[in-house]
Amino acid sequence: MSQSGQFRNRLILVIEDEPRMLDLVRITLEGAGFVVSGAMSGQEGLGKLRDEIPDLVVLDLNLPDISGFEVLREIRNTVQVPVIMLTVQASDDDRIFGLELGADDYLGKPFNHRELVSRIKAVLRRAEMPAPVTRGAVKVDDNLSVDLDKREAIVAGTAVHLRPTEFKLLYQFLNNPGRILTHEQLLSRVWGAEYRDDTQILRLYINYLRKKLEPNPEGPKYITNERGLGYRFIDYKAGG
Repeated sequence: MSQSGQFRNRLILVIEDEPRMLDLVRITLEGAGFVVSGAMSGQEGLGKLRDEIPDLVVLDLNLPDISGFEVLREIRNTVQVPVIMLTVQASDDDRIFGLELGADDYLGKPFNHRELVSRIKAVLRRAEMPAPVTRGAVKVDDNLSVDLDKREAIVAGTAVHLRPTEFKLLYQFLNNPGRILTHEQLLSRVWGAEYRDDTQILRLYINYLRKKLEPNPEGPKYITNERGLGYRFIDYKAGG
């Protein structure tokens, strides 16, 4: 299937309380081949989420009834559907908090509607990444191993849940032990080529992985910075 028709007729739920913005997003997405369901409040959006089970949710954080963050929490407790947040451009705290709650991406207002289409397609591609070729468990050292079948890490004998994007990022590192992976390589492989300049989101997810995997996240041993270049994962195949 061609890339242009890969996601045709996928259902996108847009939770947005501004009628004009909702109409503009609907027209844009329908023009790109998506089917759009709209909701103008958090409660309406959650009702449609349960009834329609969309392929992706576009969620405005500023809703008239309940916080967009509360909607995001409920979505994450209900289904594993990708979510793109719409935030005020200058609100870095909102972006970070939303990503920590499990959002897959964010887009600041005002935004280019073609960029929204591009980001939706990129998130859908990530969500449908095929299962890794390598199976079973990868032992990094006595403290850390990764179960590629269950997509979870085992840290000091305890299973640690990895969100889909965290796993995809770790998977890139596991397949390139001891090698420098540039910011552009990681962003393109994990998020898509559209994100190759978005180093902020990469830093956030590196921090998430370090907090989950590293004995001392402030002095990491598994994922180290290569200043100005990218990141390097410990060469576990050569014994560290």
